Amino acid sequence: MADSAGGPGAMAQPRVLLTKEPAPQTVPASDLPMKVYEVGLNTGTDSSSGLATAGFRTAKYLPAEWHLHNSELYHKAFASCEQAEHGRAEAKELAEYAAAAAQRAQQDSMAAVSQRLQDIHFWKAELQREIQDLDAETRLLAAQKLRLERALDATEVPYAIATDNLQCRQRRQAPDLVSDEVERELLKEAELIRNIQELLKRTLMQASNQMRLNRDHKEFCEMDWSDKVETYNIDDKCGKYSNQSTNIQFHPSSVKFEESASTPETWAKFSHDNIYRAEREKLASINLRALIDNILHDTSEDMRKQCAAVNEAFAKHCEELDDTKHKLEHHLKKILKEIGYQEANIAALKQAIKDKEAPMKVAQTRLYDRSFRPNLDLCRDEAQFRLIREVEELTESINSLKKKLLESEQALRNLEDTRMNLEKEIAVKTNSIFIDRQKCMAQRTRYPVVVKLAGYQ
Repeated sequence: MADSAGGPGAMAQPRVLLTKEPAPQTVPASDLPMKVYEVGLNTGTDSSSGLATAGFRTAKYLPAEWHLHNSELYHKAFASCEQAEHGRAEAKELAEYAAAAAQRAQQDSMAAVSQRLQDIHFWKAELQREIQDLDAETRLLAAQKLRLERALDATEVPYAIATDNLQCRQRRQAPDLVSDEVERELLKEAELIRNIQELLKRTLMQASNQMRLNRDHKEFCEMDWSDKVETYNIDDKCGKYSNQSTNIQFHPSSVKFEESASTPETWAKFSHDNIYRAEREKLASINLRALIDNILHDTSEDMRKQCAAVNEAFAKHCEELDDTKHKLEHHLKKILKEIGYQEANIAALKQAIKDKEAPMKVAQTRLYDRSFRPNLDLCRDEAQFRLIREVEELTESINSLKKKLLESEQALRNLEDTRMNLEKEIAVKTNSIFIDRQKCMAQRTRYPVVVKLAGYQ
């Protein structure tokens, strides 16, 4: 008890080893006062007088004095023996009581030290369990943090694909350069990925802060546990001391309370508070891990759903482009065939006009020659009228044919323009199909799978 209460100051006292028995203490000698005896006068029957015996008589005791002196010695010896016997009995009783009290005190101290060892062991075990739990929880949170980092890295590929698709589709030619469903879904995908990246970055920062808190509270518990281990070893060593131990010695200065010493209540509260704070951070870490798991699951699912929506929009748009292209090609075939027919028609009209030249020459030549008929033979006969009507009919036919030729040539030019427009539109559709299918959809095959987006790879 004295050793434990002494504290560090008591342990710093130098130890003195006794190699020989100490010299007995002596009381310094002092001069005792001399007893003064009064000599009685020589009176009575036994007295003698005379100068001859005066010198001898004065140095001797009387018999009564001698007996009285012996009686006093006897009485003093008896009183001393009786007092010594009584003192011995009291000393024996006191020694037995002191021995019993010392044994009881030592047993009580031993029991107190043993109880203290149990208390220390309890808190030491609780702290050790909490340290192990915090360490395991920090490792689990580190694994979740690694998943977050992998998931964040995995979002770079989808974002690059979405932005590249948008840039590629900017190279579409008019009139296919429209804000269609595919572009809206791509813009939605890019925005979704940016939001997911921001969320993952914030969650990563939160996980890092929680890991730091876990390590800090683990360090607090480890320091407390280290103190408990050292204290347990000290008290365990104190509990093994006995009266026969060879490594015990006096430490008078240890019998005091240190000013900085704690009370059992504050001592237990300190460890309880450390464990409570560690438990609180452990629970926060568990909740954060669950939140991270939900975030990674939801974000990966959202990205895959949006990817499927974009792919579906691409597929639908490509089908529309294919259908439009096929219809344009069908109309182009009809236009080309019609152009052939129209060219043949124009050639036939030209030939028909040319074919009217000979009859016109014949009729006009006849009229010209008949104009040279002499005198009254220059008659407006039926033949004259018929030839005139023939020329008029031929002229009207030629004019009609020329008009139709002009209309046919204009129709041919319109057909040629339509052919050019159809060919240009087919080229535009071909370019759009190439961009959407060969560029964008082919690139989207590199989209990460859900396992990678969830941070498992």
